[in-house]
Order: sequence, then structure tokens, then C-alpha cells
Amino acid sequence: MTESSTIARIYVAGHRGMVGSAIVRRLVDRGHPPDRIVCRTHRELDLTLQAEVRAFFAAERPDQVYLAAAHVGGIHANNTYPAEFVYDNLMIEANVIDAAFRSGVKRLLFLGSSCIYPSAVTQPMREEALLTGTLEPTNEPYAIAKIAGIKLCESYNRQYGASHGVDYRSVMPTNLYGPGDNYHPENSHVIPALIRRFHEARVSGAPSVAIWGSGTPLREFLYVDDMAAASVHVMNLERSVYEHHTQPMLSHINVGYGSDVTIADLARTIARVVGYSGAITFDGTRPDGTARKLMDSSRLLALGWRASVPLEDGLARAYADFVARA
Repeated sequence: MTESSTIARIYVAGHRGMVGSAIVRRLVDRGHPPDRIVCRTHRELDLTLQAEVRAFFAAERPDQVYLAAAHVGGIHANNTYPAEFVYDNLMIEANVIDAAFRSGVKRLLFLGSSCIYPSAVTQPMREEALLTGTLEPTNEPYAIAKIAGIKLCESYNRQYGASHGVDYRSVMPTNLYGPGDNYHPENSHVIPALIRRFHEARVSGAPSVAIWGSGTPLREFLYVDDMAAASVHVMNLERSVYEHHTQPMLSHINVGYGSDVTIADLARTIARVVGYSGAITFDGTRPDGTARKLMDSSRLLALGWRASVPLEDGLARAYADFVARA
């Protein structure tokens, strides 16, 4: 047996996305040989097609899987394309998780989203809040798919954990940002949207930028490379340690920064990072959304991990990425 054959073959699904590319960076930075990281583009492998996914796993036979592939977008995209959001994400996770099991993958990490929690939930949001109330209507289809992914992992563990050594885990990140983000003018999340708007305002010399809502809602943001580090950390925990901190039917782990910020303060910070010196106004006639969304990450902290990139530092890195790709 060669030395390389003893090093795990790791499949990163969604390696071109913001999170998937960060996971690849993290693995390489930790010394994992790039030739032992398996990646496929959407053109090479359509994860919504069961036959393609099963054939891929049968041929490649990875040892570990990071399931970071997803159909994602902001509020506008979720409202406009609900059928695509629920169908594509259900198909991706069902195909990948089942094909992984069929090909003998013992360890898999599924990446979800904080939108799995009810819209009216005690803050900060604990893992135990899952399925205790009604979801936010604007992203319900996406949230339903992500909840199904968690339950797929738990169900395979419950049925095949003892007999086949299956150990499939789930992590739920807060709002992510950073290199590789989507800066689409309509379909992006709040940080990339504001980076684009303040950049364009600075370039055009616009005297002011109007922000939707009052600016008072609180949101938590995590730099994507911190998320990647947390994912690798959770993936590599000893099974006994992971099981000690979770339950068979409540096995997901929150991944957050640990504190939140008002949208107003976020906007001012982004303006400072971008170099925009005009006025910032808030349109109170526009909806604010949920007053606060903060993850309780105490379970992850107990497992020995915490975020390391402060918000303003992360925003500066994100803006540099935006400029480089503009």
C-alpha cells in the first residue's frame, strides 16, 4: 500500500461556492494533499440527478464528504424561485447522502443554515429550537430542505450507524460572508449587497445611500474561512466526543460568531471599509424583517472551537475580493 493511498480522499461538493472553496482552502492549509481532494463542477456532475451522483461515488469512492453544495440566494431570490429552492436542495442532499452511504462513506458533514429555526424563537437560537414553531415565510422552502438534510443524516446514523459505521454530521452556520460571495444586485445577501451598493456609490460620487428598513434589526455574521475551520474541526472530532455533545435526533451544531450587530452599524462599517463618505439614510417604510437573529454556539464552544476573524477585518477581506473580481 502506498503512502498516498492511506491519506483520506475527500469529496467537497460545491467546491466553487463561497463555503466549499473555503473548505478546500482550509484542508490544503492543514496539509491535506490537493490531489486527494475530489471536486466536480456542476457541468461535470449535476447533483440533482441521482444516476450521475451514484455513478460518481461508485467510481471515485471518497472516504469523507463535505456537502456544501446548495441552491442559495437572498430574500428576493427565495420569494421568486421557491420551487427551485426546495426541489434542487432536496435532490442534492438526498442524492449525495444516499450515494455516499451506498459507496461506503463513513464520515459526512452536511452544511445547513440558521433559517431552519422558527421565525419567532427565543434569542439566541439554540439547537433545541428546531421544529418548535413556524418558519419565516420568505425562505420556508429553503429551510424545509435544510431541515430534511439534517434528518437524512440522523436517519442514516440511526439505521446504519451500528451496522455500517455511518457517522453523518450537520453544522448550521449563521449569516456567512467573504471571498467567493455572490454580489448579484438582486439575489445576494445583505453584506455583499451593501458592499456593491457602497462601492458603486463611491465610484459614481452619489451623495447618499438609502438602506431598507430602520437599521435597528440585529444580525450575526461569520467570516467564511471561520466557517470552513469550524467544519473541518467538527468533521474530525472523535465519534464519541461528537455523540457526547449531541443526541441521535438532535445532532446538528450551530456555528456562529458569538455576537451580533445592528444593520445600521453594519452599513456604517461597510461604508468605512469601502471608503464611501456620503450620507447613509434608512427607509422606515421598508420592512425590517426579524428583529434579531443570533445563534447560540455554546455547543460548538464546548467542543473546542471559536471564531477568530473580527467583523471589520473580514469585511475588508471581502471587499478586496469584490474589487479583484469586479
